[in-house]
Amino acid sequence: MKKILIVDDDPNIVDYLVTLFEDNGYATCSAGNAQDGFEMAKQEVPDLITLDLEMPGEWGPRFYRKMSEEKNLKNIPVVVITGFSGSEHAIGKAVASLTKPFDRGELLAIVKEYV
Repeated sequence: MKKILIVDDDPNIVDYLVTLFEDNGYATCSAGNAQDGFEMAKQEVPDLITLDLEMPGEWGPRFYRKMSEEKNLKNIPVVVITGFSGSEHAIGKAVASLTKPFDRGELLAIVKEYV
């Protein structure tokens, strides 16, 4: 079973994404901030990561930079999901960037393409 790591500080978004992904046959793990997300990524080595940009502590781009320096993590596709409009280029190598509120069908199509 493919695993998706959700990194977002909004528990409502995390709950929504966990339900959405698990209902569609994916395993999930989640973290409420970038530091926990990074540790979780190293521990779980997920098949895809959804990443919020603005979180307490470290921001998404810094998480991504640290992740891209890790041999086991650097090739994991990242989907940015953020409340900021116009931030789709904050992480240039992200496979996709969605603005909240996002379309669940679009997100699932992106996940299916990259997992």
